[in-house]
Amino acid sequence: MSVHPLKRFLYHHTITVKIYNVIRNYRRDRRNKLSDEEFAQWMYANHTGGKTLDLKNPKTFDEKVWYLKLHEKDALQTKCTDKYLVREYVQECGLGHILNEVYGVYESFKEVPFDSLPERFFMKCTHTSGANVIYDRNKPFDYIYYKNEFEYWMKRNYFWGSREYNYRDLEPKIICERIIEDENGKLPMDYKFMCFGGKVEMLFLNIGLATAEGEHADDAFCNVYDREFNLLPIKDERENYLGNDIVKPDNWEQMIAYAEILSKPFRHCRVDFYNVDGKIYFGEITFHHGGGCNGIEPEEWAYKMGDWISIEGLEE
Repeated sequence: MSVHPLKRFLYHHTITVKIYNVIRNYRRDRRNKLSDEEFAQWMYANHTGGKTLDLKNPKTFDEKVWYLKLHEKDALQTKCTDKYLVREYVQECGLGHILNEVYGVYESFKEVPFDSLPERFFMKCTHTSGANVIYDRNKPFDYIYYKNEFEYWMKRNYFWGSREYNYRDLEPKIICERIIEDENGKLPMDYKFMCFGGKVEMLFLNIGLATAEGEHADDAFCNVYDREFNLLPIKDERENYLGNDIVKPDNWEQMIAYAEILSKPFRHCRVDFYNVDGKIYFGEITFHHGGGCNGIEPEEWAYKMGDWISIEGLEE
């Protein structure tokens, strides 16, 4: 995702960055007074071309995800949403060996010791989604732009952007960690295991999701596979990848086992891994894939995936 030149210009001037962030905050916060259900209907319609949610009798995948968003309040989910605290949970599950190396955790962008950290590292906020960048001392790095961008996100409560309760009480921090890449310096594919009641039912494989700068790419692809790594005729927001170079990993069953260990306490979650040169790395645990605005096609799969999510016992 390249940075728009105007945004970069605005972020280099004290007055314009303040004005820009006031406008940015207004656009994000103007619907904060909506009830959770009102916000759900607005956000879903905004992302799906005007479609509505049935939150009284949810059946599709998106409807069930929104139902979980509005009714589940789980302290373990909150811990596992935090991109640093989740590491403790992974260790408690006996999977500490798949954790990536962390160089440091900081309270603010200004605290990050760029000169004393390794010459290349991945930096991201622990309390939100998509606020990340790759730092490389040997390449140009727009320090002023990223300082202002990270300072903006450090002041934001991601809960208000999607009404995901598990984000509401997170403490903002910045984590710097080793860049995961293969022996040729290529960033890996993102294996997103969709787990229902502690069982892997399918894989959403993102190809080209991370740009060279470490941000999310707008033109990434997504293929969907079943437990046997058979390609399924399913599409979400991203286009399918049509190349023939995607093969089943040798340690596929090990990845499934790890995903099921980590997802066991939850009704539904997505467990993300990277698989680089035969080694599995933990990515994150996500509880509301796509924010519940996925528009799964064909529709029969939206209902089938919805059937896999149990909402029994949750408040109506």
